[in-house]
Amino acid sequence: MISLPPSVRIFLCADTVDGRMGIDALSGMVTSALSLDPLSGHLFVFLAARGRCARILFWDHNGFVLYSKRLERGRFHLPRELPEGTTHLTIEATDLVLLLEGIDLRDATRRPRWTPPSTETAAR
Repeated sequence: MISLPPSVRIFLCADTVDGRMGIDALSGMVTSALSLDPLSGHLFVFLAARGRCARILFWDHNGFVLYSKRLERGRFHLPRELPEGTTHLTIEATDLVLLLEGIDLRDATRRPRWTPPSTETAAR
């Protein structure tokens, strides 16, 4: 399981990329295509055009880190269909782990999250 602080968000790029892209090209894509700051410390996930390679880019205090995973069998898939014009989606760490395991999340259903009742409702 990936353990990240709650302040770190995970952004999955909606468009596929060339699997050979490196740190400079991917950080430029974060700025131009996603309109986000690559130095924010958040994780940016990119899937290669053929679906066999996934890359995760993030800034770690004094430099970029680029993780890469290639599936020997199967393909990576976006977790769900996205509306036209969507550049990225925010996913949770559990979704990222499943995605990197090669699990297709398109047909998965997530149970509603429990939220505590507001203090006003509980006081009544």
